[in-house]
Amino acid sequence: MLIGCPKEIKPQEFRVGLTPAAAAEAIAHGHAVIVESAAGEGSGFTDDAYRAAGAEVVSTAEEVFARAEMVVKVKEPQAVERKQLREGQVLFTYLHLAPDPAQTHDLIESGVTAIAYETVTDRDGRLPLLAPMSEVAGKLAPQVGAWTLQKANGGRGVLMGGVPGVGPAKVVVIGGGVVGTQAARVASGMGADVTVLDMSLPRLRQLDDMFRGEFNTSYSSQARTAELVAEADMVIGAVLIPGAAAPKLISRAQLSEMKPGAALVDVAIDQGGCFETSHATTHQDPIYEVDGIMHYCVANMPGAVARTSTLALGNATLPYMLRLADQGWRGALEMDEGLMAGLNVHAGKLTNYAVGRALEIDVVSPTLAIRG
Repeated sequence: MLIGCPKEIKPQEFRVGLTPAAAAEAIAHGHAVIVESAAGEGSGFTDDAYRAAGAEVVSTAEEVFARAEMVVKVKEPQAVERKQLREGQVLFTYLHLAPDPAQTHDLIESGVTAIAYETVTDRDGRLPLLAPMSEVAGKLAPQVGAWTLQKANGGRGVLMGGVPGVGPAKVVVIGGGVVGTQAARVASGMGADVTVLDMSLPRLRQLDDMFRGEFNTSYSSQARTAELVAEADMVIGAVLIPGAAAPKLISRAQLSEMKPGAALVDVAIDQGGCFETSHATTHQDPIYEVDGIMHYCVANMPGAVARTSTLALGNATLPYMLRLADQGWRGALEMDEGLMAGLNVHAGKLTNYAVGRALEIDVVSPTLAIRG
């Protein structure tokens, strides 16, 4: 199979879909790899590193899209990229279709076979290709939230860990999954007073057992959430429903109950955000204010630490990419139900039920879609 990797063009996106090491692995399996020139520079990988791995470096993204049988990326294809996709081609990347009707319709119209990292599952129902970026985003969330809290940025002017005689910031993390756990660990490590909210009592027990009081846990009822949010200096939204739009957990009306200058960090913004007042921002212009509350809603948070993120993502995606190339996309999907769960669009049909519900589009089961 000819595998292609274009340079990411989303603003302030420095990651790359294929490392030189991954290219070398694919070539060792008998495949060919083409990479757009400078695709890896943001993550510290030179064109010469790709050439040394055996890849062909080409000058334009257009050539990658025109020639590649499988396109491997990081972020969802932008409008100019979607125009270059074609029937019979495989797209392997993050998609986050539920809040993005324009992308969804373009992918359906293109006829491409689009496999989304964020909906691939493993045997235990976990999300192995989302987990590494969730870990990165979770660890970043308190860091960027602390910056947002600085007075010069419009925040309350509260130090996360406080100082002797002055209490620490109060941080509420909504969601006890991968993002929430990492966010809580880092925020508590910064000295903040942290509470994790989740609706799963088994998960709360697990967190208590694992971290032995390093941070507090609480059941996420509406009343308890409202109470804690009103007291918080920072709220980190870390709730994910695989493939679906994120639920709105804090309404605009609740902002008036919060402390002026408090920070909301919406890690679920790729799926539409879990605060009613959230809208996607960029690393270049990451924060905005609504009713006195500061919002940090950068849609590609892990792109800020591109080297770490690219290596972590590559470690996770490489086995799946090789499977798609070695067995062919159809064979790989039929042999792996978890990989089949990653199929979001195929040959003009939407194949993800959560996206269909969110966008009110008819859905065909992935199995029926690939069998034609």
